[in-house]
Amino acid sequence: MQSDETQRLLNEIGQALAEDVAYPLDNTLLYAEVAADMASPSIFKNLSNQILYRRPDLDAFAYTLWDLWLEQPEGRRWAIIEYLAKDGKFDAVFVYPDELDPKEEPMDRRTRIVRRYFGEKPIVYPQLGEE
Repeated sequence: MQSDETQRLLNEIGQALAEDVAYPLDNTLLYAEVAADMASPSIFKNLSNQILYRRPDLDAFAYTLWDLWLEQPEGRRWAIIEYLAKDGKFDAVFVYPDELDPKEEPMDRRTRIVRRYFGEKPIVYPQLGEE
C-alpha cells in the first residue's frame, strides 16, 4: 500500500508529464533510474509508427524522483521506476536493485523496457539542438 506522500509524488510526476503539450499524455512512459547521487529520467511517447524520445526537464523530475525514492526506507529503495500514463490513468512499477542484471548495460535495459511497453517500433531520438 502506498502512503499519501507516495501517491502525491506519483501524481506530481503525472502532472509534469502532462506539461508536454506537443504530444498527448496518453501512451507516455517515464523510465528513470534513481540512486542517492543521481536521477536519470527518460520520457517516451508511443506514436502510431514510432516511439518518440522526449527530453525531460530535469528540474521538473529529478527532485520529485528523489523524494519518491527517499519515501522508502534505506535497504528497500527501488532502482528504477517505470511510470506509464494510459487511458487517463497511470501505473507505476518499481524495480529493485536485486532484480537487475548487473551485466546489462543501462541503455540496453532502458531500450528493452521501452520495447516491452510499446513494441518493436523504431525509437526516434531528436538531433542535438532539437526540441
